[in-house]
Amino acid sequence: MHAHRGPVSLTEKFVNLTLKGVEGDGSFSGYASLFGEVDLGRDAIEPGAFERSLVKRGAKGVRMLFQHDPAEPIGAWRVIREDARGLYVEGQLSFGVARAREVHALMKSGALDGLSIGFRTVRSRSDRKSGVRRILEADLWEISVVTFPMLPAARVSNVKHARFFRDKETELVRAMRRAARTMAMDVFRKG
Repeated sequence: MHAHRGPVSLTEKFVNLTLKGVEGDGSFSGYASLFGEVDLGRDAIEPGAFERSLVKRGAKGVRMLFQHDPAEPIGAWRVIREDARGLYVEGQLSFGVARAREVHALMKSGALDGLSIGFRTVRSRSDRKSGVRRILEADLWEISVVTFPMLPAARVSNVKHARFFRDKETELVRAMRRAARTMAMDVFRKG
């Protein structure tokens, strides 16, 4: 049982952003979620999970944020659709926003290549044999451009939003990020 501090608890899922050429005008495309892949939180999103949410909200109703920060919108999603592979997205960065220009430069250089979805689980079922929770329906709120988290050998990882609740996965990711920062500082000092 988790203690919720906000009105809604959102789950975030990270996946590599498969960039199809970041264009000069700030447009890009990729996959924000891959169906059936089990993440470190033992969750897997099933095909059709976003269907009702996308009909209700549409691409315009899903926010494009930087690092899940609601104070940092950086553009708009033009296309969000499910296909056989996962949740396909096409977005447009807003160059009138300084952070969006920075994100564009980082994407172009290959330094920033992560997407993370923020959603509320509507329906799920647990597979007792495997211990995997299958997300059958998800209410999609936002998709963020993020720094891909440093989780060993994982293309998809699970991070719960710290504003709403804390759990072991969150603490693990925090510890790994602290270790990564320490290593980066050590390299910087030695260099």
